[in-house]
Amino acid sequence: MTPMRRAVIFDVDGTLVDTVDMHAESWARAFAHFGFDVPAAAVRTQIGKGGDELMPVFLPPEVIERQGEAIESWRKDLFAREYMPKVRGFPDVRALFERVLADGLQPVLASSAKGDELEGYKRAAGIADLVAAETSSDDAERSKPHPDIFQAALARAGVAPGEALVVGDSPYDAEAAGKAGIPMIGLLCGGFPADDLRRAGARALFRDPADLLAHWPPPG
Repeated sequence: MTPMRRAVIFDVDGTLVDTVDMHAESWARAFAHFGFDVPAAAVRTQIGKGGDELMPVFLPPEVIERQGEAIESWRKDLFAREYMPKVRGFPDVRALFERVLADGLQPVLASSAKGDELEGYKRAAGIADLVAAETSSDDAERSKPHPDIFQAALARAGVAPGEALVVGDSPYDAEAAGKAGIPMIGLLCGGFPADDLRRAGARALFRDPADLLAHWPPPG
């Protein structure tokens, strides 16, 4: 890690916790509940975005204006009820955060999840006591691939873009990090193709948090 680094900003879904398929299924079920047939496999390609960016991929604007809030609320309740109890962290997430702290860096969370979901994720990954700062979709007007959440994370941590490194699993993390001027390291545990992550700007790729820890410090 270069001396100028002061913070490592982590995406959460698909990066620290194994939730990408769960989110895809819950969105597909929500769409179906409101009468729209959208396969979970198609939704999966968009996970990493917030609902504000995901729904327009599958629904026309007039539907979103009329029913978007209800669809998102129904999905959120479904996820909390049926999926959140099943969420598990990837191996060695806590050990990775402990290493980040040992190097004198702030571990910061920047997620498209809602604030209450983020609390559940921290518990599932065993890092609730190790997080220096965090931002959620509640702190950003627009979700990834817009840079708002990462910009909010920089402000919360009190660091400049050149003093931070993003770790994420999706092309949307890489795009958002690039727009915020932050280098990004990609993890493959979210299931996105390596080539997609590279094209979006990931500087290096690792299998999962355990692999990143084994090769710490990463480039970038």
